[in-house]
Amino acid sequence: MAVSLGIPRVLPTAGVTDHGGLADRYGRVATDLRLSLTDKCNLRCTYCMPAAGMDWLPARQLLTAAEITRLVGIAVDRLGVVELRLTGGEPLIRPDLEDIIGGVRGRHPDLPISVTTNGVGLDRRARTLREAGLTRINISLDTLCPETFAALSRRNLLERTLAGIAAAEAAGLAPIKINAVLMRGVNEGQASELTAWCLARGYELRFIEQMPLDADHGWRRDTMITAAQIRERLEGDFDLTPHPAERDGAPAERYRAVSRSDPSLRGTLGIIASVTEPFCADCKRTRLTADGKVRSCLFSHEEVDLLHLLRGEADDEAIAQRWRQAMWVKPLAHGTDSPATEGLAATGYVQPDRSMSAIGG
Repeated sequence: MAVSLGIPRVLPTAGVTDHGGLADRYGRVATDLRLSLTDKCNLRCTYCMPAAGMDWLPARQLLTAAEITRLVGIAVDRLGVVELRLTGGEPLIRPDLEDIIGGVRGRHPDLPISVTTNGVGLDRRARTLREAGLTRINISLDTLCPETFAALSRRNLLERTLAGIAAAEAAGLAPIKINAVLMRGVNEGQASELTAWCLARGYELRFIEQMPLDADHGWRRDTMITAAQIRERLEGDFDLTPHPAERDGAPAERYRAVSRSDPSLRGTLGIIASVTEPFCADCKRTRLTADGKVRSCLFSHEEVDLLHLLRGEADDEAIAQRWRQAMWVKPLAHGTDSPATEGLAATGYVQPDRSMSAIGG
């Protein structure tokens, strides 16, 4: 079943093969699975969700550890997926996260498995996650200033995030990637400080444009910090040159960064410009929400339900075929890059009902 604004429709089958990977009508093949474990989060970041939180999914609707292991198995064995990212919400909220990772690792010893987290609570679990089979970690950190952190996340937990980063490094979860969103009038002036901090520790910082996926629907094209503006701010303090490695469908445009004041301070950073410099033509991602819905695009309005198949009598091949059908109709582009100046009305893009925390980043 596919869902568009809550209305079921029949998925097209013309052109969809009954074998092979997750191809779409434009020749792209998805090999990178982003799987959300929960819509809940212990922060309330202003660019993501309201201060009071949201109406969370009932526990019975969430994929279980066994269902996640089965879906990942279908993705890898039948659909050609070669990389798994576990997302949320906040994945560390799942007390069975080690079981989930261990179950996947037991079936797929060589599969790269990463987690995107805000790091709160990671200090207590980094080692057990590594032992369960976690390969690498992405940690959200928008600022090093406690007051700014509290303003952005509505929680006074910066030290917990920093402790989580240190624990991840100690556990050998390398390379560590740091995700940061710059917000106008809040932390935009702290980009160079955060860059220097990451370079000094060997972390790869990725600045992410604020996307129109906030639960408050308050995103505005004219107030976001664009990729071009991020580069302009950084180039006052760092020499930036394009990274020689092939991008190969990765969301981040990577750069070699060298401090102008201290040339020994050098490393790699990335900029993910989903809005102003979209990379739809090279997208290799397929997404599963925490309640078992396939989303062919982060910005999609349509979802295809696999949960009812999992909990019914469907075999693995039937689930794989429904997944192929869901990805076949992936749109050519998401349409957020129109140069509108107020809201989204003039872009032709309509924000999906689900926010980022409910979709999975």
